[in-house]
Amino acid sequence: MSNGGPGNGAGADGAAGTERLAQAVRAAEDALIEFEIAVETYRIEVENFSRLHEQRLGPLYARIEELDARIAEAIAARTQDPEDQRRAREAREAVTPIPRVAELFSGWLDGEGFTPEGYAMMTDQSVQPPPRVRPGEEARKLYRELARRCHPDLVTDPTERERRDAFLSRVNQAYARGDAEELRTLTEEWEAGGTSDGERPLPDADRLYARLEWLAARKELLADAAAALEDSAVGSMLRMAEDDPDALLDEVAEGLRRQIATKEAELARLTG
Repeated sequence: MSNGGPGNGAGADGAAGTERLAQAVRAAEDALIEFEIAVETYRIEVENFSRLHEQRLGPLYARIEELDARIAEAIAARTQDPEDQRRAREAREAVTPIPRVAELFSGWLDGEGFTPEGYAMMTDQSVQPPPRVRPGEEARKLYRELARRCHPDLVTDPTERERRDAFLSRVNQAYARGDAEELRTLTEEWEAGGTSDGERPLPDADRLYARLEWLAARKELLADAAAALEDSAVGSMLRMAEDDPDALLDEVAEGLRRQIATKEAELARLTG
């Protein structure tokens, strides 16, 4: 009778239920980490696209604005029409806007604080703009494998989470540069650290339910962040060229060069 009492049965059922709940938490953690890696990968591509867009196309847009101003000024000089003179002033003002904070800091600041270039300058690191929008296949593979292993969401201890956050930030920076060699070095550093890839304790049911709630809230925040990235101007451009975003930049650049050639010819005609 003592072996079949309700207390023992309830205890066994309770342990089995806790184990099933723990499995659900582990599955939710794994799914969240995959989602976080996907969102962070996309965020890096959006940021790289934005930086390369400015680096490669910014001078071309600036040249077009300067040509537009000079063409408007040439027309105004010919006609002496007040309306043409007004257009010329507006075109020139568009070329030389009032300095803003970011401009005063020579591109060190953007809407979210210091740019990668500005941060590198302040910390005596070398400035390394990304060579491509999307890192190469080897870098992508190394990044995903390492991010899964060191991700902060695998642990609940605050000190360990902070350490992993700092390490993952380095991983993200290396990936943004497409630096496969640095990612291999970071993988070796992680393995040499002797840290397990993730603690998977079996806490009580209350803590497991709390963990599930946290994971759900975290996923909701990430979904909002992903939606904001997709709805941004850069995100919209990336969707136009998901297979090869670098080719899109080249295509836009070629179109701008054609515009420049046309405007230069027009200016030569007006001033010749």
